[in-house]
Amino acid sequence: MTPSSAAAADPTAAAKHAAGAPDAPAGEHSDDAVVAVVSLYAKHKKIYARAVSGWFAHWRWGLVWLTQIVFYGLPWLQWNDRQALLFDLASRRFYIFGLVLYPQDFIYLTALLIISAYALFLFTAVAGRLWCGYACPQTVYTEIFMWVERKFEGDRMARMKLDAGPWTLNRLWRKTGTQVVWVAIGLWTGLTFVGYFTPIQSLVQSAASLGFGPWEWFWVLFYGFATYGNAGYMREQVCKYMCPYARFQSAMFDKDTLIISYDTARGDPRGTRSRKVDARSQGLGDCIDCGLCVDVCPTGIDIRNGLQYECIGCAACIDVCNGVMDKMKYPRGLVRYATLNGLTKHLTRGEMLRNVFRPRVLVYTAILIVVVGALVASLAMRASFRVDVVRDRASLARIVEDGHIENVYRLQIMNATESPQRFRYTAAGIAGLRIDGKDEVTVESAGATWVTVNLRVPPEAAQAAGNGAHPITFSIVRLPADAGQASETAQEKSTFVVPR
Repeated sequence: MTPSSAAAADPTAAAKHAAGAPDAPAGEHSDDAVVAVVSLYAKHKKIYARAVSGWFAHWRWGLVWLTQIVFYGLPWLQWNDRQALLFDLASRRFYIFGLVLYPQDFIYLTALLIISAYALFLFTAVAGRLWCGYACPQTVYTEIFMWVERKFEGDRMARMKLDAGPWTLNRLWRKTGTQVVWVAIGLWTGLTFVGYFTPIQSLVQSAASLGFGPWEWFWVLFYGFATYGNAGYMREQVCKYMCPYARFQSAMFDKDTLIISYDTARGDPRGTRSRKVDARSQGLGDCIDCGLCVDVCPTGIDIRNGLQYECIGCAACIDVCNGVMDKMKYPRGLVRYATLNGLTKHLTRGEMLRNVFRPRVLVYTAILIVVVGALVASLAMRASFRVDVVRDRASLARIVEDGHIENVYRLQIMNATESPQRFRYTAAGIAGLRIDGKDEVTVESAGATWVTVNLRVPPEAAQAAGNGAHPITFSIVRLPADAGQASETAQEKSTFVVPR
């Protein structure tokens, strides 16, 4: 047996052999065994992404501005003397501009989630991780936090030098400034998030005196800390290890999906050269192996190695490579959006775009249009009020004066308009069925009222109907407030119990 094969059979011998120790003679056992400990975990290396400018960077920052104006601005919009967008969990009212929704309208949230899912599937099938690269909150806040970091600590090389150096006054104030602004952004983000559930104006007034309630304290700090930690420190680790989308995205890709690609046929062989050198005469491709595509990548990958699940589709490598190509006076597009079929078959841009309209994309689009249309139609035809009928479980039926049979119900009438409404309710289903007591109620704007309704049936009608539960129908009519307003009716089914 050779020393190498013996080392392969014995891990201890392998460790000694790798360390340069002589092998023990055959038949002898060495007391100086060397144990090698190999860690299966590598220490995380901080990524110092370089700043980049270009067409896609401008689009990315445009989405940053748009999403943050919407997120931070919506809670401050007013509508009918109230917050335009408010999810009031305490009173179980959800205000979305002119809509007033109740927990019973949960179906609309389901439709919204379905729309979001199919939109994600559609965009991914067409052009890869567009959501991740441009509009995902993790990407957006990482861009903001990296911008703050650059303002205080400089660009890539300056940050690397600063972190490698000793703790001087210069490093202290730069790091402190970065942290202060990060914390401020995180807290303001947490405050804004809570402002969607608690009126933001009163919330800000409470913030000035630190007069939050327990749950407000929790969510402001929790959401603020999540923003600070994810965007300030975890960054690409969230995309690589925590986000499930990176793992199942490949199921939505095919050979005609536009993805960020390196043109190997054009770029290789790689090599540095002067601008005056004819690359073809030297047997070189267009890639000058500058490494800038790696320096600008927020996840630290090399796009020249092909598609990787860590790629979030931010297109920073396209912008920086186009800048290098401009300086070298080479055509742009060495790194570009392309399809696998486009690269292998050398398709033109027009041919690749025509292949976008393939069955998978058409199916996603059709489903998306149907669901969006159904949601819009449902909202347009939505009733201005809702009614729930609850039987009195304490007493299903009882005999009252003159032998009448009485059942007790509770009607919850929910007014989904922003003006007081008057309602009249009746019941039918059994001969002689009538309401004992008032049959009208006024419900305040965006309010809900419980009404106790006593239904009675004469003894002869009850006898004719027979024992047991009999179906009845409640009709609730919204009475017009003026001559120009039409009435509206809702019906709810229940049962009337005739005892034995």
